[in-house]
Amino acid sequence: MLEEIGTNDQGDMIINIGPQHPSTHGVLHLVITLNGETVKKVEPHLGYIHRSIEKMCESLNYRQFIYVTSRMDYLSSHINNHACALCVEQGLQLEIPSRAQVIRVLLDELTRIASHQLWWGALAMDLGAFTPFFYAFREREMINEIMEETCGARLTMNYIVPGGLMMDVHPDFQRKVKAFLVQFRSKIHEYDELVTGNVIFQSRTKGVGILSKEDAISYGCTGPTGRGSGVSCDIRKLYPYEIYQQLQFDEVLEQGGDSFARYKVRIGEMIQSMNIIEQLIDNIPEGDFQAKTKAVLKLPKGDFYSRVETARGELGVYIISEGGTTPYRIKFRSPGFSNLSALDHMSRGGKIGDLMATMGTLDLVIPDIDR
Repeated sequence: MLEEIGTNDQGDMIINIGPQHPSTHGVLHLVITLNGETVKKVEPHLGYIHRSIEKMCESLNYRQFIYVTSRMDYLSSHINNHACALCVEQGLQLEIPSRAQVIRVLLDELTRIASHQLWWGALAMDLGAFTPFFYAFREREMINEIMEETCGARLTMNYIVPGGLMMDVHPDFQRKVKAFLVQFRSKIHEYDELVTGNVIFQSRTKGVGILSKEDAISYGCTGPTGRGSGVSCDIRKLYPYEIYQQLQFDEVLEQGGDSFARYKVRIGEMIQSMNIIEQLIDNIPEGDFQAKTKAVLKLPKGDFYSRVETARGELGVYIISEGGTTPYRIKFRSPGFSNLSALDHMSRGGKIGDLMATMGTLDLVIPDIDR
């Protein structure tokens, strides 16, 4: 809903975008101050989908709280679960079977590709191109089928647990993942033909929503938002977890700092994720998929922190334990909150029509921000 709500003393127009608007990809409310078509201020109003997830987690045990995190950044469900499992395993000093580690990374990278595919189709649709949305879902559907066969869900997946995996992968897992790689490798050039090289798309994104490297660091931007401004912030490279230090892949960096640079980072990341999957899919070790753990987990007294690279950036999980079966305190450091904080700075002086491109290349998932 786009609605004028008045003017200020300078004669500027103040409008609402949201809290229910298709281009905000969730229940986000923006109060925007305009001078003609020029944006003077963007003020996000949050909390419309706040569910007190962190407080809820404090009443759940160390097996249960992980399931709630699938409802934060729901396009990075496996990776959210992975971050929580790593934090619990750190406290328990668990050694994870190599089979579970490899499958976890495979699922993380499939999740990253599926998230970026949805982002690509939705961004193009926000800017007026409807066809790419169908192209994106053509390949994304193959990943959804793999996820559904593996853990029974297509969106809010729960599969990674403390100690390893909930169950072993389906017998068809390897075959279907390899079929997806063949399909996506043969079709990703269409993404460039439809959108990347499109003159209209380039004119809508180049020089739009500029965020300098210094400002990206100052606002705490991570993920493709930070890397589009030249900030090296890939947790898989800086603080490797599981088996990422054994893999060959590049951190995709762009120096432009504009919407087009952030777009190119995500396209490059899909290719790098395919490279990671290709290194692992024929080399899944035999053996157990879960370490032996007690039915009821108790973390020793202390503080524990883990971090992973989700599709939107760094997700941190901080647990304070007093030695019981439930956390004393849990805090999630979600990437979307920091990335959204830069939107006002990126949008000031631009046109209202450019705001959608800037927001689209931030790839906001609102439950990740509100929690």
